Amino acid sequence: MTDTYETTITDIESTLGIVPGFLEALPDDDLVAEWPTFKKYLVAETEIPAKYRELIGLAVAANIRCQYCQHFHRGAAQLQGATDAELAELSFLASYTARYSAMLHAQEYDLETFKTEAEQIAEQFQGQLASGD
Repeated sequence: MTDTYETTITDIESTLGIVPGFLEALPDDDLVAEWPTFKKYLVAETEIPAKYRELIGLAVAANIRCQYCQHFHRGAAQLQGATDAELAELSFLASYTARYSAMLHAQEYDLETFKTEAEQIAEQFQGQLASGD
């Protein structure tokens, strides 16, 4: 385990320039297991482009009110090219889902009715897209 742990530490330092305390605080075996996934979604190419991943992360962070995550994902989104206009739009969108969720829950709106209505709306959108409206 020591060789794997040392290799992991070396890779973290090579990738990030430091070993952040929050990673260093993990048990050795957990850090070895966690780092490949952390690294994948931090610096690797995935199905979702990096800027979008960071914008998603920022929207989630805003909703769970995690100051650490907000700071990290906002900065990472900017590093990935997010513009001030995109960040402004995101601040609205991050509240949009939570706001409507709160309204629907407060109304105790029937889920099956909601699903039926969402399907009707989707059909309307599909028709508009097909006709070019």
